[in-house]
Amino acid sequence: MDSTSPPAVPAPVASVHVERWLEGVRTVAADDVADEQPIAFKYHGVSHVVMLATPHDLQDLAIGFTLSEAIVESPAEIREVRVHRAGEALEVHLDIAPERFTALLQRHRHLTGRTGCGMCGAETLSDAIRAPKAQVHGVTLSSADVQLALQSLGAWQTMNARTGSIHGAAWAVPGQGVVLVREDVGRHNAMDKLIGALVQGGFDLASGYVIITSRASYEIVQKAATVGISALVAVSAPTAFAIRSADAFGVTLIGFARPGRHVIYAHGERVVA
Repeated sequence: MDSTSPPAVPAPVASVHVERWLEGVRTVAADDVADEQPIAFKYHGVSHVVMLATPHDLQDLAIGFTLSEAIVESPAEIREVRVHRAGEALEVHLDIAPERFTALLQRHRHLTGRTGCGMCGAETLSDAIRAPKAQVHGVTLSSADVQLALQSLGAWQTMNARTGSIHGAAWAVPGQGVVLVREDVGRHNAMDKLIGALVQGGFDLASGYVIITSRASYEIVQKAATVGISALVAVSAPTAFAIRSADAFGVTLIGFARPGRHVIYAHGERVVA
């Protein structure tokens, strides 16, 4: 696929002046905060959705979103990605296979999404609640693998280290730990950015698993299964819908992943001691 980006995109982190109060003492200082910008996705010039996202790794976001929302079935069906400034907003223009664009028009998804919305623009239940092909085999991982990846995750989250408000989605490989991370104020955006980066980097999506620094919602499980990722680890809790979906989609689901502990909710047969 062809991709181009503008010469200047807003910085993902902004510096602001703040007043800090600590035990009754006031100081004035500069502080780093995460930024978010309206991002409009257009397919063949037709507006599809507007979401708020951290203005960084937008090509990854566009490709990951297009794949994880089943707008296309394979990366080869994404022909071109272009990022443009549009006043205070950003536009991502995508060209996709003609038959996929025709199907997209029939879905009538032209709505505005919130930060990191998981079902951006879904108008019908069939749009929102999809049933990806179940992951039959999947990656085998160990509890030690999960703990090793968790230990190094913080070092990869450079923007969150500065702001304290950015989610991360990490790609981890058994025996290697974390090998790639994408960050965004929205957890769904972080997930899509990671998927886009994996696809562009030629990673084998059957060889690893995702760690998400948030709760495990249905949409995160759905995105993983849609692109063929068979294991998902969340640092917080899953929802009951996410657990049912992971069970149906063949996704190993682990939650409350913290140093020294984690809870397996679905397809624990892939997790060895």
